[in-house]
Amino acid sequence: MNVNALVHAGVGGVADRGRQALSRAVDRFLVALQPRARRWPAPAHLAPDSRAISLEPATGGCFFAGATDLDAARVFTERFSQARDRVLFAAQARMEGRFDLLGYRALDFGTPILWHYDPLAEKSAPLDHWSEINALDYDAVGDSKVTWELNRHQWLCELGQAWRLSGDTRYAEKFADIVTEWMAANPPGIGINWASSLEVSIRLVSWSWALHLFKGAPQLTPSLRAEMLAWIRAHALHVERYLSYYYSPNTHLSGEALGLFHAGTVFPMLTDAARWRRLGLKILLGELDRQIGDDGGHFERATGYHRYTTEFFLNFIILAQRNGIKLPSRVATRTQAMVDYLLDICRPDRTMPSVGDDDGGTWSRLAHRERDDVRGVFSTAAAVFGRADYAWAAGALQPETWWLLGGAGCEAFDKLKAAPPTRTPSRLLEETGYAVMRDDWSTKANQLVMDVGPLGCPVSSAHGHADFLALQVNINGVPIVVDPGTGRYVADGWRDYFRSTAAHSTVVVDQLSQAEPGTLFSWRSRPAARVRRWESTPEHDLVDAEHDGYTRLADPVRHRRRVLFIKPALWLVVDDLTGDDTHALDLRFQFGEGAKVAPSAGGGWSRVTVGDAGAWLKTFSAANVAIRVDEGWVSERYGHRVPAPALSTSARARLPLRFVTVMLGADGPPPACVRRRSEQEDCIEAAGYTVKITTWSISYQRSVN
Repeated sequence: MNVNALVHAGVGGVADRGRQALSRAVDRFLVALQPRARRWPAPAHLAPDSRAISLEPATGGCFFAGATDLDAARVFTERFSQARDRVLFAAQARMEGRFDLLGYRALDFGTPILWHYDPLAEKSAPLDHWSEINALDYDAVGDSKVTWELNRHQWLCELGQAWRLSGDTRYAEKFADIVTEWMAANPPGIGINWASSLEVSIRLVSWSWALHLFKGAPQLTPSLRAEMLAWIRAHALHVERYLSYYYSPNTHLSGEALGLFHAGTVFPMLTDAARWRRLGLKILLGELDRQIGDDGGHFERATGYHRYTTEFFLNFIILAQRNGIKLPSRVATRTQAMVDYLLDICRPDRTMPSVGDDDGGTWSRLAHRERDDVRGVFSTAAAVFGRADYAWAAGALQPETWWLLGGAGCEAFDKLKAAPPTRTPSRLLEETGYAVMRDDWSTKANQLVMDVGPLGCPVSSAHGHADFLALQVNINGVPIVVDPGTGRYVADGWRDYFRSTAAHSTVVVDQLSQAEPGTLFSWRSRPAARVRRWESTPEHDLVDAEHDGYTRLADPVRHRRRVLFIKPALWLVVDDLTGDDTHALDLRFQFGEGAKVAPSAGGGWSRVTVGDAGAWLKTFSAANVAIRVDEGWVSERYGHRVPAPALSTSARARLPLRFVTVMLGADGPPPACVRRRSEQEDCIEAAGYTVKITTWSISYQRSVN
């Protein structure tokens, strides 16, 4: 443990860390003494006043309304006939041993299922004590994310939903067989499936959903219910003992706390329930304040983990309300701020852009969703908070809302008159560090998002990318300039590529990244960007920001980027590189899969088209530049990558140097565009505007014919 970590943890934290280390050692010793055949949890301990209570979970705490609605099949089929078909299709695939996990489709883990296996790497994790397994060692275990995703058992909910919606007992039989097989293959504390407390917590919740969804199925016998309750207790005790206070004090800790709150609330008949509920509640309230900024953004500065955390707190609020647990008012206030943030940063079609890491994980899988589809979050938030703008963003009532809130949630949503937000469409998310420029709230809007903040979270920057001042641009509602995505969390070279500066739409200096990667989830340096100026009016937006990522060079280089958005569809991107020596510079714009790019399409313009949408780009510089189309890469979902074109403007020149890029969303031939320079200012004439640029200001006016 380094000095900074010691200071952060404090004396109490160091003591807790020592207790965890001692607990691991004791666990290993006890496991070694026990024959494998006896490594099963002790029978579930019931509270003294609960001895006569059936082990049927629904007789304990109140669960989510949709899972306990006895009229589920009829209501769901009436409201969500297409979703019902998708549930049955997915459940059939699981019955046949085909799994859609993360970004992968139809994975096969064998028959019976090999619970410690990564079929892509063809590697099996050893059946050692969990603390002796390095889950990030690809050579030893493969990609642990793949193995863990299978063992989260969120797909058991698909089987449970299918049984509730069809009455077909095959789904219940499969569920009983799977759970029995899993318990036999995963003794408590043994194997990779106990190596992450977050994974244990999510599995605990998945089993809770399965118990409620299969209520009434003959295959869920009293003895199986009793066994599962004992294992749920074992899961909760493991999470409680090994909370991620130090390893991943971010979404891991929040998810673990929610699992404890869940176990303690849904299963009050367990002797440990009250303690779990109190601890989970305490941590969640603390992490809400620590992890969520004043602008509503999650401190990891990665949209995937922001969505994840928003799901945590929506579930927290719903479960507390169902059980009469009063939460402080700030929980609702800050959760709405998270949903507002998601609404602000989403693309015009209301899909979520990729920023930082995203493994495609989610708290629960109650409906099939692509990684960037957040309609379920908006729909549920609309019903919980009575927000018309969230209902507008959802487009319609989504099936997750029914499963979480039941008929009352549907009624709450139906009463809303969906309408776009009343606030201005452009916003500086200052604390998290993103400038969002948008001409309106329509699905055909023009939007630019620019990274103007720190590198990931202040604890470790683990899920941040070296993408200072990088752009994403949507024209006529279509993504044109995109974020490259994540790749996957293994040391295969692509991990570092997708989080490098070269993969993003910004300026690369001397072929180096703005920050140097360390391990899979760390950086050797922690540079940052800062906003110098932000201005937003109905006619234009302006952001002026800089970063210090290249000040580590022998000749320190500072990159300043200013973006002027003249609404509705004209952008000027001004990049100033300052230093004293000669450097290799590469100004990049990364486009998405399927984009077509024609450099020098006429008058120095480059043309990029995606479907029916298109843009013209033209870059001016005093240096001799080479313009080319490179083969870049994008990863739209975890584990996948495809080639996609990138437009590069390269120069080797003595600094200071300025690039001025004009980007225009338009069809037809390229417009006239010229640059006139003097010692005091640059003057760009394009698309009917004259823009004057100095070191201190940018101004514009309509050109005089």
